[in-house]
Amino acid sequence: MSSPHIHPTALVAAGATLGAGVTIGPFCQVGPDVTLHDGVQLLSHAVIDGHTEIGAGALIYPFVTIGLAPQDLKYKGEPTRTVIGPRTQIREHATIHRGTVTGTGITKIGADCLLMAVTHVAHDCDIGNGVICANNVVMGGHVTIGDNAVIGGAAALHQFVRIGRCAMVGGVAGVEADVIPFGSVLGNRARLVGLNIIGLKRRGFDSAARHRIRSAYRRLFLGPGAFAARLAAVRADHAADPLVMEIVAFAETPSKRGLVRVSRTPDAEPDEAHAA
Repeated sequence: MSSPHIHPTALVAAGATLGAGVTIGPFCQVGPDVTLHDGVQLLSHAVIDGHTEIGAGALIYPFVTIGLAPQDLKYKGEPTRTVIGPRTQIREHATIHRGTVTGTGITKIGADCLLMAVTHVAHDCDIGNGVICANNVVMGGHVTIGDNAVIGGAAALHQFVRIGRCAMVGGVAGVEADVIPFGSVLGNRARLVGLNIIGLKRRGFDSAARHRIRSAYRRLFLGPGAFAARLAAVRADHAADPLVMEIVAFAETPSKRGLVRVSRTPDAEPDEAHAA
């Protein structure tokens, strides 16, 4: 690949590490502790600061800020980090803040993600691979999002919330608790409305796997009795099924927020696929 191309109006600090084929467009700023791997493109007016690493082939659109100080009054300028995975696209006006020493010390976004315009990723968030966040998604600190999850436009994720793998969060949802892997939630405040069946089909989960997940889901969230007893029964009956056990393990992991549950009100949504 070719040498980096830096527009004359861009400001790249001494100490920044630039890989082959990096493009830094007009009016961008790159700090001294930034690493841009091969083929990264900053289109224009982007600000990359702090101890930040951006993976090969990532595409950063205008007016994005990455690695700036967190919006945390306890933060005192410690050299915490931000890491963006390869081939991730970050659209206009998105903001991604570095970690804190009271958290994990690092904000992470995986490979092949798409963060649409005005997404906010707060300090110490950990976003997996292939995640899509639509326009105006906002997340508090310490949010975790599993691989291939989809977060609908203008959704708000409370700090410390966990979103499971291949889950779907509907647009304008207010998510105060954890969303199980493969689950679909809607509303403010968000409620569990079914499974992300469309998303599972798109990602190659066959009919038998989807049937097993749906059967376990219905038993766990729609069956009679206490939740702990239902969870124990699903664990015992599906111990050999890694997909069901992924849901069980997620539910059993200690959490600050608890789980989003199915609404028991008469006007609750049916147990159907609402996802994409």
